Amino acid sequence: MSVELTRDTKVATAERLYQALAKGDVDALNQLLAADFVGHAAQGLPLGMGGTHVGPDAMRAKLWWRIGEHFKARAVAEDFQTLEDGRLVVTGTYRGSARRSGGELEAAFVHILSFDGDGRIVSLNQLTDTAAWHAALEGDGRLQTIDFRVEDGVATICLNRPAQRNAINLRMAQEFLEVARRIAADPSVRAVLISGSGPALTVGGDISYFLEGGGEGYDRLFERMIWPFHEAFDILSRIEAPIVAAAHGAVAGGGMGFVYAADLVIAATGTRFVPAFAAIGLSGDGGGTYHLPRLIGPRRAAQAYLRNTPISVEEALEWGLVNEIVPADELHARAAALARELAEGPTVAFATMRALLRESWGNDLTGQLAAELRGTKKTGITRDAAGAFTAFAEKRTPTFEGR
Repeated sequence: MSVELTRDTKVATAERLYQALAKGDVDALNQLLAADFVGHAAQGLPLGMGGTHVGPDAMRAKLWWRIGEHFKARAVAEDFQTLEDGRLVVTGTYRGSARRSGGELEAAFVHILSFDGDGRIVSLNQLTDTAAWHAALEGDGRLQTIDFRVEDGVATICLNRPAQRNAINLRMAQEFLEVARRIAADPSVRAVLISGSGPALTVGGDISYFLEGGGEGYDRLFERMIWPFHEAFDILSRIEAPIVAAAHGAVAGGGMGFVYAADLVIAATGTRFVPAFAAIGLSGDGGGTYHLPRLIGPRRAAQAYLRNTPISVEEALEWGLVNEIVPADELHARAAALARELAEGPTVAFATMRALLRESWGNDLTGQLAAELRGTKKTGITRDAAGAFTAFAEKRTPTFEGR
């Protein structure tokens, strides 16, 4: 028979919870948490950790184990107070560091715990300094050339060197790779939006930076700079989320890679696309020699590269480099709306579509038909597909969960 719990019993249970989390002790957690446990983690936490997690397994997988994967940290309880309704309020600090960046984590927290009559925890509401968690992931070298955020399933990558028209230097290349890795590790991301602040998406490589760093030899400089840049594109090509790019002003050189990386491209009126490599005696990077012939045809791509011929936004639309042209003052809103629309779609189906389209270049028809069968079987067992079939039969619009 259950009895009313004393304050000391609740405090002891909370302390055992923090000890179990520090050790990753699954058996202890199973004893401490009720079967109908529900956790509420602070909205705005990185890596998709925020939100409501229903059940002990969901709380472990989506919050606690994800913290352990990306951080070496523990919750240090500092004070315990009981509320009139019997809940226990725990205040303290998460202390530790991010595993990849080494950035120090010191984030205040408030936990509000509810208990059942048998002394098990039935709910935990977490409040914490979410900015401190993001800062720890970024480490001492916080993102300086890219604005990055994840909101409502959309990861936004905004190139942010407006005074340099978002010219790409080593730091931007490195930060682009860091952002790509974060996106790949964050299951809450269901769409990606690439954009740029200031007068242009990007004018490509930063010539001033090249001149400053050329003392080591341009070949070494380019190797250090292009490797993370290309690695980021490779990662983004394999993520599950579809990618939207918003192009405006000049899109030049290796910066055209941001357009190639996207599945859908919205361009502002007046946008110009220029490979630009012939003008500076380089052969090109950013994936252009792979993507551009496939998008606009080999002859047009050769002219763009060899003669440094700009591609107008009207030509880009006609030839298939972009999907849509909008007035400049509508670009951001239109691209953001498209990204949100995709984020509300069938994520597993989108991921499979991306893979099929990507791999079709290396398959013959027989191989591609077999891949489509495998893909349809994979997506056919998702909750999204089942829900969509039911919605179709009931003549209503389906709601996709992304699984």
